[in-house]
Amino acid sequence: MCKKQMLLIGLLFLLILLAACSSRGMDQGGSITAEDIPEEPQKDEITDTINNSKNYEIDDVIEANFPRMVTVEGDSSNAEVYATQQFGLSELSSVLSTAIKPEEVSDVKDNQQILIYPDHFLTLRESDADQDVLLIEVASDEFVERNYSSNFLSTYFSIRLLESMLGVNNWGGRSSGGYTGVGGMGDTPGRGNTTFRGGGPGTGK
Repeated sequence: MCKKQMLLIGLLFLLILLAACSSRGMDQGGSITAEDIPEEPQKDEITDTINNSKNYEIDDVIEANFPRMVTVEGDSSNAEVYATQQFGLSELSSVLSTAIKPEEVSDVKDNQQILIYPDHFLTLRESDADQDVLLIEVASDEFVERNYSSNFLSTYFSIRLLESMLGVNNWGGRSSGGYTGVGGMGDTPGRGNTTFRGGGPGTGK
């Protein structure tokens, strides 16, 4: 077999592998179960670490304490999806809000709640595949502005408030994004995708 044929076979194999990984990532966010999550510290230990953290950036606090499972890629920014089986939605919302006060907190609707911080939107949602798993999405303002569905977010906050938080005018009228957060992993951002990352406390920065 000549080198050219071997190269083509190798390239074909690589493309098949990448397609399989991409497909897994596309549905991973909504189908994460307890078996997918790496071993975590106990709830009390995580709570103490968050409360005693000297870092007041919510994205860094989440990254340092929860395993990262999925990266959702937008045009120019990403959203990170983490997961935990140590907390329920209301428990973690309370812990995070106490440690780092958000600017706005939505009501819980359809097992989902959104906390708005100065530079990030934090979404908490039970996994569709396992009610014992809580998904945590951290999305930058830029990612939200470019990719999120205004119709989706307006069920939690008024468009006027969202435009104020994002620092934009008429976002509700011109938004073409169809993404609905960790509860809508199939509605991926335009020209974006999801990739399974895995990881654990301390992974990343």
